Amino acid sequence: MTASSITPVTLLTGFLGSGKTTLLNRLLQHPSLQETAVLINEYGAVSIDHLLVREASENIMVMSNGCICCSVAGDMVQALRDLYFKRANGEVPDFKRVVIETTGLADPAPIMHTLIEMPLVAARYSFSGIVTTVDAAHGEQQLNAHFESVKQAAVADRIVLTKTDATTRQNVDRLRTRLLALNPGAEVFEAIALSLIHISEPTRLRRISYA
Repeated sequence: MTASSITPVTLLTGFLGSGKTTLLNRLLQHPSLQETAVLINEYGAVSIDHLLVREASENIMVMSNGCICCSVAGDMVQALRDLYFKRANGEVPDFKRVVIETTGLADPAPIMHTLIEMPLVAARYSFSGIVTTVDAAHGEQQLNAHFESVKQAAVADRIVLTKTDATTRQNVDRLRTRLLALNPGAEVFEAIALSLIHISEPTRLRRISYA
């Protein structure tokens, strides 16, 4: 990849305990996601299972599957800039996409605006959408009690319902109806047993099943 390439960035968000990291860990095990850079808030708070193998710099880890994991406890713009130039200089493996995992209480809108409007970022990265995880068992209560949960679902391009096996089909369908009323333009998926929602291309998701 050349230094002038524009790299798509996906935001992965969702309320506390909604399964963001579980989903991310499963995504990173799929061959189509091997050339991915992952930005997280801090390694201690978000565990990327068994994948961190060596340190490329103070806050960048290279994973065993060739992905890159970058701590962004500080400035996200600086982290993206560092990744861009380290890739151009051959200091980290090539990556074709970036996934930014937010905290459970984060409002994704400011991050989205930064990716779209900040010249330093927009010249090198393109915003490809927001994926929001929603806990199927507790999602309705969280929507009722926490504005952050509402905001995360309202701005999503794709919503992934997690933990559907921990509640009834009726509850899942009711939550789906509520989410679509809140965000009619969103695609809603379910992450269940032998199925995986993954980023097969930078700008869209699809479901694949495993035997």
